[in-house]
Amino acid sequence: MSTSTSASPKTETASANTRRLSWRVVDIVVASVVAVACAVIFIVWNVGYEAPGALVGAILPGLGGLMAGPWLIAGVLGGLIIRKPGAAIYTELLAATISALVGNSWGPLTIVSGIVQGVGAELVFALFLYASFRLPVALLAGAAAGLACGINDVVLWYAGADALFTTVYIAATTLSGAVIAGLGAWAITRGLAATGALSRFAAGQASTKRV
Repeated sequence: MSTSTSASPKTETASANTRRLSWRVVDIVVASVVAVACAVIFIVWNVGYEAPGALVGAILPGLGGLMAGPWLIAGVLGGLIIRKPGAAIYTELLAATISALVGNSWGPLTIVSGIVQGVGAELVFALFLYASFRLPVALLAGAAAGLACGINDVVLWYAGADALFTTVYIAATTLSGAVIAGLGAWAITRGLAATGALSRFAAGQASTKRV
């Protein structure tokens, strides 16, 4: 009587999934670089949003939420590039932490926003089991980050605001998240993949296969 020592298909599949979702050193390094680059965007936008925000806010109360998008891109971009559990939270939180340390109008609460926004994007990637990173998923991740941002801002900064402002603001941050963070991060990822910069990542390999 002989016994087989080969792994079962289920075991091999589970092992492959574990390897696919496990972080490598290069993942940590690149996620950190992405976060730092996005932190620069955050820092610039911390001041740059004021004029356009005041302009659209004068059109309709709460419409200033359209300015939120640039602050949401780190989590979506990190998730699309790294494609591992926790990537969206890590990149958004690190970028927000750097922004807070450099200094802005919101202080340590910037870190709270980073966590909330990162979780919003992360939940969408988790919903798709970190297996789909197409444009619709990127748009949903951006929208979820924007929705989380809007709710968090209403709680922290606009408590007591009327129903109109609250509804418009949350809708605006969600839309901004979908378009600027979702579509924007997807376009950036595609652009980086096309240059070969993401050749060690599934994002770059998927782009090569399409070509």
